[in-house]
Amino acid sequence: MAIERTLSIIKPDATRRNLTGKINAKFEEAGLRIVAQKRIKLSLEQAGKFYEVHKERPFYGELCEFMASEPVVVQVLEGEGAIAKNREVMGATNPANAVDGTIRKEFALSVGENSVHGSDAPETAAVEIAFFFSGLELVG
Repeated sequence: MAIERTLSIIKPDATRRNLTGKINAKFEEAGLRIVAQKRIKLSLEQAGKFYEVHKERPFYGELCEFMASEPVVVQVLEGEGAIAKNREVMGATNPANAVDGTIRKEFALSVGENSVHGSDAPETAAVEIAFFFSGLELVG
């Protein structure tokens, strides 16, 4: 497996409850390194652009409003098979279906307020990372 980078977002439901450190500890315990990180407040327009791939889905508007409701922490995780590893650590989108010990099982409030986002493929990761970070901000 190769060293990869993936985007991770700690969502408003988790930042509101001050869970950033606990969530980051799970990534680090799984062998992922945080090579870039910042806390930001997305505008509704920025959230809409980021989630544009879901524009035709019924949850798009609600998702954008939620992501713009409070600060988020955007970060780049790096490691061996980082994309798959991040998704494993996050757990299933529906916390009821997530495995014990995963972020969503422990911290998510619902399917919509599921605490974290992670890229699903190398191509997606490249686009998502570039949305939030310049090359100068990626320090490994």
